Amino acid sequence: MLFPTGIFAIFFAVVFLGHWTLVRFRPAWHKPFLLAANLAFYAFWSVEFCAALLLVGFWTWGIGLLAGRGRSRAWLWLGIAGTLGWLFYFKYTNFFLQEVVARLDWLGVGAMPLLEIVLPVGISFYVFQAISYMVDAYEGAAEPEPSPLNVLAYLTFFPHLAAGPIVRAAHFLPQLHTPPDRFRIPVVMACILILGGLFKKVVIASELATGIVDPVFRDPSAHGALDIWLASYGYTIQIFCDFSAYSDMAIGFAALLGYHFPKNFDQPFRAVTLSEFWRRWHISLSTWLRDYVYIRCFGGNRRHVGVALMATMVLGGIWHGAAWTFVLWGVIHGAALGVERALGGKAVPVTTGGRVLRWFITFHIVVFAFVLFRAHDMAGFWAMLAGLVQFDLPNESVTWRLLALTLLGLSFHFWPADLRERIEGALRRVPPVVLGVLGGVALLLILLAGPEGVAPFIYFQF
Repeated sequence: MLFPTGIFAIFFAVVFLGHWTLVRFRPAWHKPFLLAANLAFYAFWSVEFCAALLLVGFWTWGIGLLAGRGRSRAWLWLGIAGTLGWLFYFKYTNFFLQEVVARLDWLGVGAMPLLEIVLPVGISFYVFQAISYMVDAYEGAAEPEPSPLNVLAYLTFFPHLAAGPIVRAAHFLPQLHTPPDRFRIPVVMACILILGGLFKKVVIASELATGIVDPVFRDPSAHGALDIWLASYGYTIQIFCDFSAYSDMAIGFAALLGYHFPKNFDQPFRAVTLSEFWRRWHISLSTWLRDYVYIRCFGGNRRHVGVALMATMVLGGIWHGAAWTFVLWGVIHGAALGVERALGGKAVPVTTGGRVLRWFITFHIVVFAFVLFRAHDMAGFWAMLAGLVQFDLPNESVTWRLLALTLLGLSFHFWPADLRERIEGALRRVPPVVLGVLGGVALLLILLAGPEGVAPFIYFQF
C-alpha cells in the first residue's frame, strides 16, 4: 500500500475521519482504533508477517517491563539479542549461506540449497525502534509501559512503519499518553510536506529511475561514458528524492493525525564535510547509530575513534543489506570520516574557495559510494567505474529533461533553509477554500508530470 496511490488515499481518509471522531467523542478508543489501522496497513502486504510484527511488539513490551529503570541488564541484552536475531534470520541468513556455498564449491564439496526467505517490509526500521524502546526504558529515558497498547502503537504506527523515520521511543511514547489536540492540526505544513514529497517521488525520483538509472546500472557495458556519469549523479539525486519524499510524507501524514516526527533530512548535499553530511542525511538513522552504537558500544570519542567510526559505518552498511557492496559502502564512509577526523579540517583553508573545494570533494565521495550502494554486485560496480571512460560507446539515455531533473534535485540543497516555513506562513493567510483548490491543482499537475505507474520506494527493501 504505497503513499502515492488511490488505495492509500482511501485508507488514510477512513483512518483520519475515524481517528478524529474517536478523539472527540470516545477518547479511550482512539488508540485501539489506531493500532487496528496500523495492523491493517501492514496486513495488506502480509497477514503472516503482521502477526509476527505483533509478536515482536509483545516481546519488546515485556523486555521493557523486565529491564526497565535499570532492573536487569541481562534481560536487556536478551531482549536486544532476540530482536536482532529476528532481523538476522530474515536479512542475513542467505548471505552467509551463499558465502559458505562459495567456499564449499571452491573445495569441490557439494553445495547446500539456499532458503526461500522473504524479507518483511520495514523490518530494519521497526527492529531499531524496538531496541530504542528497550534501551530507553532500561536507562530511564522512557517510562516502561504497563500496558502493551502504547508500545504496539509506537512500533506499528503506519506512517513510518515501512521506511522510517526511526522515531525514538522517548520522543513518541509521551505523545500517546494523552489524546492529540484536534484544534492544533498543522494542516498547511502537512500538506506542503505531502505534496512536496509527491513531487520528489513521482516527478524526479521515478523519472530518473526509469529514464537512466535502472537501464544503466542493469547493463553498464552497453552505455557510454556520459550515460554512466549521469546515471551516477542521477542515482544520488534519485535516492535523496525518493527517501526524503517518503520521510516528508510520513511526517505530514503523522502530523494530520496529531503526532510529531522529527526532521529526517536537512539539505545533505550542501555539506562541506562527511561528518556534516551525516548530520543532515537520514538523521534518524545517523543519530541512532551515533547514540546506540558509536557511543554505547564503541566508546565514542573517548578511545580508538578511527576504529569506532569504521565499525559504526560498516554496521550501518550491513543494516542496509546483506551484500559486500553495502559493507564496502560503509568502509568508504568510515575511512573518509576517519581521514577527516585525523586531518581536523587543516588540509583545505577555510575560505570561500576552500569551502567550495571541500563541498566538491565531499559530494563526490558520497556519489562514488552511492554507485557502490546501487550496484547489484561488485562486478556491476567495477563495470560502472570502467564505463566512466567509455567515450567510444554511444550515449542513448542522456536527455536534457533528465539532466534538468538531476540539477533541480541538487538545487533543493541550496534553497533557503527556511523556505518551507516561509511558504507555510504565506499560505496560512489564504482562505481554506482557495487553499483546497490550490492543493488539488498541485496534486493534479504532479500526477500529470510523472511517468505512468509508481515504483516502490527504495528503502522498502531495507
